[in-house]
Amino acid sequence: MEDVKIIIAFLWVATMLIYLLGDVIRIFAGDFSKGEMAGQPMKSSMWVIAAGIMAIPIVMIVLTVTLVNPINKVLNIIMALFFILFNLAGIKGYKAYDQLLLIVSFSFNFLVIFYAWTWI
Repeated sequence: MEDVKIIIAFLWVATMLIYLLGDVIRIFAGDFSKGEMAGQPMKSSMWVIAAGIMAIPIVMIVLTVTLVNPINKVLNIIMALFFILFNLAGIKGYKAYDQLLLIVSFSFNFLVIFYAWTWI
């Protein structure tokens, strides 16, 4: 059981790093404007929401190694599905490099679901 916890935790680490890599590439490619998201000025409350969403993989790392089943199993499946649906909702508005990174993150999310689902 501990092996599965470690594998899932590392999948969340990989997912988080993919998201961060996308942000770094976006900055260096010049595809971002300070204080804006999707070309719109953002209020501070929206930045708090964005920070909360991006903190989820980090929280999942901690919860995966500390929670017990079946809560751990169900929570990992729900959060991985959330990220798949959340990212699918806006994938066509992204540039090619972001789409590639999101596809990689989908594979990590599917692996989280697989390992959590088959977890005994």
